[in-house]
Amino acid sequence: VVAIIGILAAIALPAYQDYTIRAKVSEALTLAAGAKQAVAETYASNGVMPSTNASAGLATAATISGHSVQSVTVGTPAAGVITILLAATGLGGNPSMDGRTITLTPVDNGGSLQWNCAIGGDTTRYRYVPAQCRN
Repeated sequence: VVAIIGILAAIALPAYQDYTIRAKVSEALTLAAGAKQAVAETYASNGVMPSTNASAGLATAATISGHSVQSVTVGTPAAGVITILLAATGLGGNPSMDGRTITLTPVDNGGSLQWNCAIGGDTTRYRYVPAQCRN
């Protein structure tokens, strides 16, 4: 009985950690949805990608935050790119997402924008992001 409980705990703990980290990433992408809309509207009306939160009509980066998100910034490292900085919540996981950034890069497809996701060039963390974010 003790061995069975040990085996179940060894399986359940990593699965739960992955679940909590996916929830953290989900919050990040939800907060970025407003920024994506603002970038798309600015691009549609001005013909250029916004280079700051203010030029996209958004609040400052630090005010777009949540429990798991420290900030959402438009225009870093390039115009139109949205950078989401995840907070250090101590949720663990291996590899951890604490302090990591997720970037959403717009690509013009002849009138519509496609968003490409990246996690600092680190493919080991793609298991935490939704399928549409895995490039």
